[in-house]
Amino acid sequence: MPELPEVETIRRDLEKKIIGKKIIKIKVLQKKSIKNDLTRFTKALENNSIESISRKGKLLIMKIKENGKYLLIHLRMTGQILCCAAERKVAKNTRVILIFNDSSKLFFNDTRRFGYLQIANEKEKKEILLKMGIDLLDKNFTFEKLKELSRNKKRLLKSFLLDQKMIAGIGNIYADEICFDTKLRPDRIIGELNDKELKKLYNSIIRIIELALKSRGTTFNDYVDSRGKKGNFSKFLKVYQREKEDCRSCHQRSIQKIKVGGRATRYCTHCQK
Repeated sequence: MPELPEVETIRRDLEKKIIGKKIIKIKVLQKKSIKNDLTRFTKALENNSIESISRKGKLLIMKIKENGKYLLIHLRMTGQILCCAAERKVAKNTRVILIFNDSSKLFFNDTRRFGYLQIANEKEKKEILLKMGIDLLDKNFTFEKLKELSRNKKRLLKSFLLDQKMIAGIGNIYADEICFDTKLRPDRIIGELNDKELKKLYNSIIRIIELALKSRGTTFNDYVDSRGKKGNFSKFLKVYQREKEDCRSCHQRSIQKIKVGGRATRYCTHCQK
């Protein structure tokens, strides 16, 4: 599933490519990918343009200039957004196409069909965002905020990191890498971490996410950026999908795979305590 670094990479790309372009046609090839009535969806977009693009967690938020509504896009597990020249062919997994006045196109591709596009008004958008926790790139996400969120929580560390109602943007890949970077077992209780451990956790979250952003995300299966290029962070991964391989830090143990909160989790029994 694309996580914050992947979605933010796409957001930054699209900001340079589609802002201000007039949408002259919408092709919906898979109705399941649209959360609205099709008439409402197409009416909100046709002959309008995108004024700005923001993001919270893994959710893209595109403000439609002429009517003040928003196009929300969530990629879920296998979603892709490609901004391409007119000659690009429709793929088997293409679900929605936006065609602009310069003949360029925005493709929403989704193999598993869990992702979606949704038109929302201001009230609807606010209600959706209120259900989400603080975004990792929000200036208010500080060490003190992390302490506040984790205080007295009886949840496992990894489960806490994955909870989008607590912190928005972390998925399975970066949760494993953050725990390893912090040298904490992913099955520790978040509320039992001391201030020193929480400070290490906070610093690791910022460091891993920033490095992943510089690398334009991580690609294993489906993720590509808006140009169709793979992310480069996979070469920096220390534990994710490296089970049974030697730990790159201690070189004494192999990476183990366990279940934490029902999610496949990788860690080093020697490095993480």
